[in-house]
Amino acid sequence: MAIKWTEDLSTGIEKIDDQHKELFRRVNDLMDACTKGKGKEEVVKVIDFLSNYVVMHFGEEEKIMKAENYPGYDGHKTQHESFIKKFTEFKEKLEQTGPTVDLVVKMNGFLVDWLINHIKKTDRALGDYLKR
Repeated sequence: MAIKWTEDLSTGIEKIDDQHKELFRRVNDLMDACTKGKGKEEVVKVIDFLSNYVVMHFGEEEKIMKAENYPGYDGHKTQHESFIKKFTEFKEKLEQTGPTVDLVVKMNGFLVDWLINHIKKTDRALGDYLKR
């Protein structure tokens, strides 16, 4: 089941929203591959993509927060660090065991849950602050 971008996920920051939409596309590619029995191959592509993309994306968000003296910066940055830690665990597991079905399923669930919850709560709060 694909995750869909909806306007209630919009932060109002075009650059950030576009990056979130790209993340949704990549996670959907992974989920689609899993339903077609190609998840093991696709997980490697997604992990490679995310390794670079999240660093760039989180950096963009953090740069905006610093520039605007966002009071929620520390908590937001902590969430980014938590994601990177968990993601690194997935990456290490992939290197140790290869892309097992279990790994694909767990990573899928983590990515979907994190994206929806982080964007709806944390990133939207940043967007609301910047609109003031």
